[in-house]
Amino acid sequence: MMNNVLSVIAASDKMSDDGEMASVMGFSGFGKKARTFDLEAIFEQTRRTAIERSQLVLEGRQKDDHMEQQGESSQSAKSSVPAPRNKATAATARKESGGSSSDSGSDSDSDSELIGPPLPPQHTSQGGDDELGSLTHASGTTAHSDDDDEDDEGEAQDDDDDNPVKKIPDSHEITLQHGTKIVSALALDPSGARLVTGGLDYDVRFWDFAGMDQALQAFRSIQPCECHQITSLQYSITGDVILVVSGNAQAKVLDRDGFNVMECVKGDQYIVDMAKTKGHTAMLNSGCWHPKMKEEFMTCSNDGTVRTWDLTSEKKHKSVFKPRSFQGKKVVPTSCTYSRDGKLIAAGCQDGTIQIWDRNLSVHTKFHCRQAHVPGSDTSCLSFSYDGRTLASRGGDDTLKMWDIRNFKKPVNVATGLCNYYTMTDCCFSPDDRLLLTGTSVKKDGGNGKLVFFDRVSFQKVYEIEVTNASVVRCLWHPKLNQIMVGTSNGLAKVYYDPVKSHRGAKLCVVKSQRKERQAETLTQDYIITPHALPMFREARQRSTRKQLEKDRLDPRKSHKPEPPVSGPGRGGRVAAHGGTLSSFIVKNIALDKTDDSNPRQAILRHAKEASDNPYWVAPAYTQTQPVPMFAEESESDEEAEKEPEWKKRKI
Repeated sequence: MMNNVLSVIAASDKMSDDGEMASVMGFSGFGKKARTFDLEAIFEQTRRTAIERSQLVLEGRQKDDHMEQQGESSQSAKSSVPAPRNKATAATARKESGGSSSDSGSDSDSDSELIGPPLPPQHTSQGGDDELGSLTHASGTTAHSDDDDEDDEGEAQDDDDDNPVKKIPDSHEITLQHGTKIVSALALDPSGARLVTGGLDYDVRFWDFAGMDQALQAFRSIQPCECHQITSLQYSITGDVILVVSGNAQAKVLDRDGFNVMECVKGDQYIVDMAKTKGHTAMLNSGCWHPKMKEEFMTCSNDGTVRTWDLTSEKKHKSVFKPRSFQGKKVVPTSCTYSRDGKLIAAGCQDGTIQIWDRNLSVHTKFHCRQAHVPGSDTSCLSFSYDGRTLASRGGDDTLKMWDIRNFKKPVNVATGLCNYYTMTDCCFSPDDRLLLTGTSVKKDGGNGKLVFFDRVSFQKVYEIEVTNASVVRCLWHPKLNQIMVGTSNGLAKVYYDPVKSHRGAKLCVVKSQRKERQAETLTQDYIITPHALPMFREARQRSTRKQLEKDRLDPRKSHKPEPPVSGPGRGGRVAAHGGTLSSFIVKNIALDKTDDSNPRQAILRHAKEASDNPYWVAPAYTQTQPVPMFAEESESDEEAEKEPEWKKRKI
């Protein structure tokens, strides 16, 4: 009763609302009512439909399997079974299947109902049914075979993972022509988009993988340090600036496009204590950025110091580290690097020592190895592993050594017989820290320079790449691109990559076809835009470059079309072509000219008759105003008097 009252009240409210709406807006409602759905009923109906379909599919599979099993048993026994027996068996199977379906139907209200796809074989085998057991066995065998295949694939993949040599991306390569001299510096930004190469020819070239095509041309070439050879290049951790270390005493920082950002100050070379000067006083040997702080970098020099700098303060260094020999004398650092966490600073010196400082304590070394390499040889490179516990050193004594900084007295492993003729030969770790690679040097026409790979644990040579018929100086394995960059002594920069294992980088430029050069582009002229000029002084802007180029091609002046050879006597001040020698020109124009211009009066009067008969220049202009000439006729006596000699006239 109460519900009826509430419904009547709601209807009356709705009618009143409709009346107000009609009086205000001019219509009584918004049309039909929206349909309402009972979600619980829909879900229940879907659930029941899924159960029925699952049961039908399962019954069909049971029947097919039962028939196959009967056929196999009949072939094995080699006895014919009567048809009524088969029918009875089939009927029994149908009854059993019907019973199972009825059982499943009776249990449909329970929580163990079959919903969705059929149960896996291991669940169906627990039911105790013979037919289902056979089905389970067959499907279980198939599943087991699939699992075996997956296991084999997984084992093969594990073998690939266990073998670090298969991760080396060397199936394809591209060659970038830097110049003709040694590529002494190589750097790649953290994202892998741009490559920078520097050489002993003072040039720094910028290569953009995304902007290059198959021509493989650098988009910019500069000489940031004028006549000083480039020693080292490196991008900062953010990739927005580049550290340039050259043969002078002042390091430079450039932006991504090669414009100057900062130049370190030069120290006073007349001060004995190098810690009292503001900068280096001798040529630089190496430099690198801090791996965690984007504004700090480090340089080492022949003045016997290792200095850290701040990008925001170019007037003075940040701190100074002074390597010392066993006797306390000054030694020259030839290479320097930060540890992976940036807490340690390592330097390789000319006396064969490797000295490591705490970054915050510049007085005493934290680790010091006296006889790391042969004294007098330049340690060309130091590189920390990615885990930060291992240090690799490439010496000028043709060795590659690996050190554990926790036990820094003797090397863990040593590789010998690696020729090194340059003070900037690199060594670096692979991205997974399982391989160590370096380059070898060769004399001119002495074979091919190689890129050699060593296993970090066993330190056995596991792989090598013959690069070119020159020394391999620089090498870099980028962890993000999984590509290897190599700089050689004949001016080449090679990039090794794999289409499957590598990402972006060189793969972007090799797929772009080389753009064809347009010959008509040389005819275009710069258009000067004058937006505030009067309309009468504005130049008409070119609407179509192609049409304008075609017009310029027809214009002989703009296209610089060569003039055709003169045929005949010549015209327009040009002499007809008659031989290419000076003697032929003289014979044609001078020697064959029979006119005699030795008497200028006769030369002029030669044209008097023609001018009087056919006046063209002067006479027609004065025909109306020219006076008639009137001269007295000369008498014969006067003519005779003129002919008498002078002495007779005087005598008379």
